[in-house]
Order: sequence, then C-alpha cells, then structure tokens
Amino acid sequence: MSDQLRIGVVGLGYWGPNLARNFHALAGSELVWCCDASPAARERTAAIVPGARMTDRIEDLLQDEDLDAIALATPVPSHCELALRVLEAGKHCFVEKPLAQSVADAERAVAAADRCERTLMVGHLLEYHPGVRKLKELADSGELGEVHYIYGNRLNLGKARADENALWSLGAHDISVLLHLIDEEPHEVSARGECYLRPGVEDVVFCFLRFPSGISAHLHLSWLDPHKERRFTVVGSQRMVTFDDMAAEGKLTLYDKGFDEDVRSYGEYITRSGDIFSPRIANSEPLRLECEHFIASVRDGTPPLSDGRSGLRVVRVLEALQRDLERSRRA
Repeated sequence: MSDQLRIGVVGLGYWGPNLARNFHALAGSELVWCCDASPAARERTAAIVPGARMTDRIEDLLQDEDLDAIALATPVPSHCELALRVLEAGKHCFVEKPLAQSVADAERAVAAADRCERTLMVGHLLEYHPGVRKLKELADSGELGEVHYIYGNRLNLGKARADENALWSLGAHDISVLLHLIDEEPHEVSARGECYLRPGVEDVVFCFLRFPSGISAHLHLSWLDPHKERRFTVVGSQRMVTFDDMAAEGKLTLYDKGFDEDVRSYGEYITRSGDIFSPRIANSEPLRLECEHFIASVRDGTPPLSDGRSGLRVVRVLEALQRDLERSRRA
C-alpha cells in the first residue's frame, strides 16, 4: 500500500458524492475512481472531485490492482452481493447501512471478509458523531447512574419509499446507536406499524426492545410526521441526558434529575431537579470522522468500530423486528 489509501466510490446518488468528497479531501486517501450508471450523476460528482476517474462499470474498479478499497453507496438490495465481489477481488470494503437485508446475507459478507483477510466496515454514521460518542462516554462512566431505559425519535415529513419501510430505512441508524450504547443485543423485541401511504410498506413504526441487563428501549420511526426530529434520551438512576441532532447548539443536554430516597422515611422517594447543562461537543463532521476511521482501520489492520460483525448485529435486530411487524400487521 502506498502512503495514501487508493479508494473508489460506487454509487453516486444521494450519499455517494458525500463519501467521494471526503475521501478526495482527506490527506490519508486518494480518490481514484467513481462509478455510477448515470452519466448525469458522474458529471455532477466529477465537478466536486477533480482528478478522479469516472466509469459506469464496477469491473474497472475490481480489476484495478493498485486500488486498495471500495466504498459502496448503492441501493440496499445490492449491498451484500457487491460487498462480496469487492472483498473477493482483494479490496477492503466500506458499505453503507444496512450491511444486508437478511441475517444470512450479512453472515456471508462477514465470512468473506474473514476469508479474504480484508477490512469490512459498515457506514453506521451516528456511531462516529461526537454527540453520540459523548453519550456513550456518559453512559459508560457511571455519571448517569444505572441506565434504566432509552428512547429515540427519528421523524420527518420525508420521502415515502417504495423499496423499504421506515424500520429498515430509519431504524438502522437508531438500532446501531442502541447496540453501541448498551453493548448487548436485545432478548425480546416487538414492533407495530401502519401502512398509510403504500400497501405493505410501513411509513410509521413503533419498536420496543428489552435487553438482558434490564435496560429497555423504545423507537418511534416515521416519515409521515409534522416534526423533524433526530433525538435520543437516556434515563439513568442519577441523571438523564438527551442528544438532539437537530439542535444548532447544545446538541447534548445533561439533566441532574431523578428520585432520591428520603432518609426520613424508609422506602419513600422524593424527586430531585438540579442543574441542566450542555457539555461541549466537538464541531466535527461525522462523515469525515467515519471516513478517517476507515482509512486508519485499513492502514493499522485493526477492526473498525462498526465492523462487519457490528453490522450483522444490527441486521439481526432489524430482522427480528421485521418478523414481529409482519406478525402484527393488520389483516
């Protein structure tokens, strides 16, 4: 490998150009190729990453012996098969979330990365967000006390998709954060949803998860809502904290609130409402941090934070929730 990671990006629709922009700008990487079937998409991307070669054939990237890695930002149904092709071509692979549409396919991708001895990283972007990192730090430090429950809202009046429901489109973000914060998989899940815009495609989903440690979690996912929210709240026995990604400032707010035992009366509890403050959060672009992490992981040979097995865990929870969603669907 040269001093710079030589990388190509496949898929130049909504998100791929953002990956191309970052890999083009970072000192540790050289953006060599960009690939998409659309001439218009290639033309738009070429304007922001001068010097990168444009093609409509992924084979050009797979057959380039000097290319170290490929980032996939293609439609979700293609993730697994393209990741297999990238890994089997001897390239390191970054693939956008979710890793696959089934546990079986996600396991195939993880096995291929192991067999080919190549890095597989899934683009669970929020795990690299400075606010989520601080949230994890607070939860792990004991400053919140014992974590009781977590809930998240990911809402918008947004694009109504036909190829995936709100669980898979929106939930992959929040489930990756839950598993990252709690560091265990749920042993019980339930999901309820409704298909108001398209038959068979839930545009609003409510999820409930229970974890072996006793922590519980609730997720509200919808692209049919008057509010635009991307918010997590962690409730602990001593303090509570909210991460609001839509806030321009003070994305993280820590509440010194809870119940304290009243020493004057055995078994009685009184509410405590103390200070409210916002810890400083680094003003760094999460995607840039994610791309830097991929470069460092490939160069150092260390597993990424959101490696293939992490992506597999997310798919495992998504699949379990999907089964319950189908079981509970209106007749």
